[in-house]
Amino acid sequence: MGVPKFYRWISERYPCLSEVVKEHQIPEFDNLYLDMNGIIHQCSHPNDDDVHFRISDDKIFTDIFHYLEVLFRIIKPRKVFFMAVDGVAPRAKMNQQRGRRFRSAKEAEDKIKKAIEKGETLPTEARFDSNCITPGTEFMARLHEHLKYFVNMKISTDKSWQGVTIYFSGHETPGEGEHKIMEFIRSEKAKPDHDPNTRHCLYGLDADLIMLGLTSHEAHFSLLREEVRFGGKKTQRVCAPEETTFHLLHLSLMREYIDYEFSALKEKITFKYDIEKIIDDWILMGFLVGNDFIPHLPHLHINHDALPLLYGTYIAILPELGGYINESGHLNLPRFERYLVKLSDFDREHFSEVFVDLKWFESKVGNKYLNEAAGAAAEEAKSCKDKRKVKGQENSLSWAALDKREGEGVASRDNFEDETEDDDLFETEFRQYKRTYYMTKMGVDVVSDEFLADQAACYVQAIQWILHYYYHGVQSWSWYYPYHYAPFLSDIRNISTLKIHFELGKPFKPFEQLLAVLPSASKTLLPTCYQHLMTSEDSPIIEYYPPDFKTDLNGKQQEWEAVVLIPFIDEKRLLEAMETCNHSLKKEERKRNQHSECLMCWYDSDTEFTYSSPWPEKFPAIERCSTRYKIISLDAWRVDINKNKITRVDQKALYFCGFPTLKHIKHKFFLKKSGVQVFQQSSRGENMMLEITVNAEPDELSIENIASSVLGKSVFVNWPHLEEARVVAVSDGETKFYMEEPPGTQKVYLGKTAPPCKVIQLSDKEQSNWTKEIQGISEQYLRRKGIMINETSAVVYAQLLTGRRYQVNQNGEVRLEKQWSKQSLPFVYQTIVKVQDSGDVITEGRIRVVFSIPCEPNLDALIQNQHPSWRP
Repeated sequence: MGVPKFYRWISERYPCLSEVVKEHQIPEFDNLYLDMNGIIHQCSHPNDDDVHFRISDDKIFTDIFHYLEVLFRIIKPRKVFFMAVDGVAPRAKMNQQRGRRFRSAKEAEDKIKKAIEKGETLPTEARFDSNCITPGTEFMARLHEHLKYFVNMKISTDKSWQGVTIYFSGHETPGEGEHKIMEFIRSEKAKPDHDPNTRHCLYGLDADLIMLGLTSHEAHFSLLREEVRFGGKKTQRVCAPEETTFHLLHLSLMREYIDYEFSALKEKITFKYDIEKIIDDWILMGFLVGNDFIPHLPHLHINHDALPLLYGTYIAILPELGGYINESGHLNLPRFERYLVKLSDFDREHFSEVFVDLKWFESKVGNKYLNEAAGAAAEEAKSCKDKRKVKGQENSLSWAALDKREGEGVASRDNFEDETEDDDLFETEFRQYKRTYYMTKMGVDVVSDEFLADQAACYVQAIQWILHYYYHGVQSWSWYYPYHYAPFLSDIRNISTLKIHFELGKPFKPFEQLLAVLPSASKTLLPTCYQHLMTSEDSPIIEYYPPDFKTDLNGKQQEWEAVVLIPFIDEKRLLEAMETCNHSLKKEERKRNQHSECLMCWYDSDTEFTYSSPWPEKFPAIERCSTRYKIISLDAWRVDINKNKITRVDQKALYFCGFPTLKHIKHKFFLKKSGVQVFQQSSRGENMMLEITVNAEPDELSIENIASSVLGKSVFVNWPHLEEARVVAVSDGETKFYMEEPPGTQKVYLGKTAPPCKVIQLSDKEQSNWTKEIQGISEQYLRRKGIMINETSAVVYAQLLTGRRYQVNQNGEVRLEKQWSKQSLPFVYQTIVKVQDSGDVITEGRIRVVFSIPCEPNLDALIQNQHPSWRP
């Protein structure tokens, strides 16, 4: 998503959002969704800086297969596994894709040129052109067939895949991968029997997945992604998933943090405080700092505190609006306009810094105007003002009003005159500042009222299209924002009565998108009959493929954030130019230039057939394939826009087993610049701090009572992410209770059953170490999580859950039992969460009983001994 730094910013502001994945210590998930393009990119060109890097297709396919296996094994979805590859995108997205592909081709060309100039000898094999990861290319067609083969192989040979329904939406199915996934989720939510406790996990690298997940308003939703490291030297991405650290970002915590962020509104607004609608408005505010479809507003950058500005403005104006702005994906235009008007004060505040520099310049050179145009505008404004004075129309600054101030004298009048002149100068310079922006950035000669009105209307229409896209799906395939730059906030006015309408249209065909987004450097990815359109001087669309182009950082810092200044494609001219070539397409090429449906696959023990290999030299055929299929039509999951409302969930029907929530432990919250280290360095902005409050009687905190309640029991540690652990000792710094058990025994005691234990008094050195332990734990919680522990009465020593395995007891019964680490770690008592005898977290007086039914043992090793491996 076009919100650079957004993921980092929210992760630092809300430090407990993410946790490192430990396979045996994460929530159970029903559905796993993969936004596949991130995996394809990682496995095909892991290091773009290395011009010597080469990779074969079979290596790419094998690495992708392996990545999918690892992700499936980590999450272990119980019901649905959804794999979505980007298909043809809406035209609004293509403009960004076009800019990215032109830039990547130019960067690759520059790096090769520099390497040759240095005398380096490059491999003779062609390099992997990452632009081939676009619908309609030969590479994507081959990958599509291999992914279908992989799905059939896993369903037929891996029992963990056989109880799951697999959906495969390939590059031939129109739509971006993550939006095809959301289309499926919306359709499931619209069913009358939808389970509000469905547990979702969405894998992907884009920050907009946070927005998409929140639009679902599902209570149990987490995002899976690779660890992101900021601040260090750029290093090669690790392709092997076993060497990768994965993180889960929990939207359940995100929802609670957003509630904290806007909690001041609970006492300010006269209408109902609704966290679901607050979240919708939060999503809207996120779109204002950038997205994939429109350029960012001038000077409104995340690293310049744009988001706190948006939030503060929202808190200030919402009590006056009478309701929320984003109504389930529909803009309330009058309220949106009032919010933007309030927000537009930022434009003047930003320019005031420029104006201060101008005044300094004036003092040095004696010219009070920034430039000649500003001077002419100022004189014209002064002339109009004098005429209004004569007609008696000037009220707020009239001399008659000033004359009433008896005794203020001539000096006061002179001061006021100077201040008025400064105000006039400020407004004149401000208007000219914006006029210069439009003239230089957009190339207009006259910045008229009509031009500004068109800018405002285009921007608001864009915001509405984006909201529809995220909440309801594509409402227009052909709409796009027609400018490289956005207007100033202060120029987005008079929008409350706009009539916004979109024509749905239809998506481009794959070759049409290829010609729309690829640079001429990647022409070989297109069928031969189209390539001359990108290179020939006689081509009617040759101006769309400039061999060189400019970029504009436009206030950004990194080159990849720059605006790529290439012309927008004219759809009509593009299609007309292609029409003369279409008859030359080969049969195989015509097949690649079609849209197709999504596949639904599942295991059927009564089905058995041979599935041919798409590449027999590298991958063996599946001799006994047991896969059944169903074709899902292109519009099967489309929910009518008028029926797609927020699902109101009965909170009493929800359970939170395994999903993190801040509600388990009482605490206060507040924003403070505390330098919490989420990404290997101190954060620069404010952090949402949590301060644990202990409301217990002294007797409850006595070491005897604590030992009685937790020793030998299963508890959850590392709040709020809740990892299960077995308590083996407790200490208050003077006394220590610890379990006595034979070597190798790791029993959990249920109910009121007490374990055998010993009590010892700590030595002076042990007491000192206990104090240091608390200091270390407190510092870690504060530095990494933004959690203040305060005074600690006891430390709990516990062994983390490491997994489960089958055990045979004395009666010969086989049971699946929990395995605990041999190492015990210290945790302060007020941060642990106790569990019921059923193994569930104690929360809100409810218990959920869970029965674990073990699966059949995995016999893959035996099968592999009898059948040749499918891996090369």
